Amino acid sequence: MMLTPRFPAFPFLFLLASSICSSLALKIPAAYNISTTTPALSPEAFKRAVSAPYVFTVFTDASESNLYVYTSQDGTDFNLLKGPAFTPPAGLIRDPSVILHTDGLYYIAYTTNWDGTNFAIAQSVDLLTWTVHATISTSSSVMTPINTWAPEFFKDPRTGNINIVVSLSTGSFGPFLPYVFTATDNTLTKWSTPVVMSGVSNAGLGYIDSFPVFFNGQYHLFTKAESNGEKHIEHAVAPSLTGPYNLVQRGDFAGWGQAEGPCITVLPNGKFRLYADGFSSGKYIYSDSSDLFTWSAFQTLPNGLSGFVRHGTVLRQ
Repeated sequence: MMLTPRFPAFPFLFLLASSICSSLALKIPAAYNISTTTPALSPEAFKRAVSAPYVFTVFTDASESNLYVYTSQDGTDFNLLKGPAFTPPAGLIRDPSVILHTDGLYYIAYTTNWDGTNFAIAQSVDLLTWTVHATISTSSSVMTPINTWAPEFFKDPRTGNINIVVSLSTGSFGPFLPYVFTATDNTLTKWSTPVVMSGVSNAGLGYIDSFPVFFNGQYHLFTKAESNGEKHIEHAVAPSLTGPYNLVQRGDFAGWGQAEGPCITVLPNGKFRLYADGFSSGKYIYSDSSDLFTWSAFQTLPNGLSGFVRHGTVLRQ
């Protein structure tokens, strides 16, 4: 989600934030100490609707009201599964974050509007046909936000809780801070009041598009500094999901340039891959790392995706 819209009509848990594994999925090395979502169903009953290891849900440069779904065998070459796959009955569908839940259904959380006090969740049995599952209010005794942006699924490996990290602002288009909503039952329709991710600064316009990763006993947060003159993805670490976070890599530390909407997955070779929307360049980029600190020079997504797809999440299933 960026501050200045490219549409004039409107002003990934590690697990990974959205990487979900089952006994049918590719194996992730235990040394990575990342969380998984183990289906409540038996492996025989839990059948993925799509066999491809990677699923990518996005909106596009052509429309912020249509969901597009792509799949990939390797996390690099994505092919269109369906697009548009879903148009909500009202509002937008920006920043769709996808999971494969323990009930065997796919869910996306998404931004419903530039202004407002809610985000929405849609569900699908096959990634092709979607229905609205719930609309989640972000207004509470804690705060009444003006902007609710970029909800991102994350399952906490220490608690087993399914969370959604959301960028909220009590001023018009900033300052933003990331807040955690926690599911209070398995239906994903009931959620806690928001808890701020402490240690992240709200100076200037604050931080948006926050994507958490649990790795080697720490929570890593990749989040976009939204202030004018910045707009880079920065890296913070903390001992718990809600903080306190310490920003350990700031500015354009990895050479990604101005970018937003980061998500991270694990490749077949065990490395991490970060994807990001290079909104000002018109590119969709990716970059690889073995430790979340040192990253390869970015490349652009092939097959016509770069310049067309916008802020989404890659699920490794």
